[in-house]
Amino acid sequence: MKLVDAHIHLSDGEYSQKVDDIVEDAKQSNVVALISNSMDFDTGLLSLQLAEEYPNHVYAALGIHPLNVRNLSPNELQDTVNLIFQHGEQREKVVAVGEIGLDFQYAETRELQDLQLRIFHEMLSTAEKLSFPVIIHSRGTTSQIVSLLPSYGVKKVLLHWFSKPIGLLSQIVDRGYYITEGPPSVFSSGIREIIRRIPLTNLLTETDGPVRFGGPFKGKMTTPSFISLVVESIAQLKGKKETEVADQIFENFTNFFGVRGVRDKRHGEGNKLF
Repeated sequence: MKLVDAHIHLSDGEYSQKVDDIVEDAKQSNVVALISNSMDFDTGLLSLQLAEEYPNHVYAALGIHPLNVRNLSPNELQDTVNLIFQHGEQREKVVAVGEIGLDFQYAETRELQDLQLRIFHEMLSTAEKLSFPVIIHSRGTTSQIVSLLPSYGVKKVLLHWFSKPIGLLSQIVDRGYYITEGPPSVFSSGIREIIRRIPLTNLLTETDGPVRFGGPFKGKMTTPSFISLVVESIAQLKGKKETEVADQIFENFTNFFGVRGVRDKRHGEGNKLF
């Protein structure tokens, strides 16, 4: 099986000095591709560096997370936009604008909410100009974001760790958007219900590492090896074979990100999948 982690924060400080181990864990677990999502300009630079160090295995998504809006330096928004444009043609390294979005739990004032909205607008506009996919954080704001998106010419949308409202699923599917689900698919009744309802053709797998989880993952550092249990859970919920689920999710991944250089690390550097 070829597995994928469409959302991990390899540039996070918790993984500092551990990325070699994380990538090796991915190889041993048949996770053939990792999308390193950025949070700001500095983590974007590191995600780019990791994409260069682990070619055809680690890919970078560049953007500003709503959590970091309050801490931006004066030129950081423009520097991040410039970074995306600078590397926008390097599709073997940079595959998306992300992680971006809205989350008003990180914005206690109207001023901060407006700033989140402005930065989200700039990120979406940048993706639109480059015809890039977007990876969106939408905790508590999914309805608002889904209403906003048609204003932009962004054709490929991934709603990361979608949890609610479940009533939006039909609209998400109709528009051709994707969602990611991760380790909670093993133990969360809410996430499991979403997986039952979402077509497999609109689903991707993630870990969101280094975020930690409960259930069978309690007390463990989050690594790509968790993906195999996620796929096992999806297969059980869908009444399908794990290989069938893994194959469809891999196809979703390559279609969404436009990645054509993913290598099967189980069989050496020379064997391309395409």
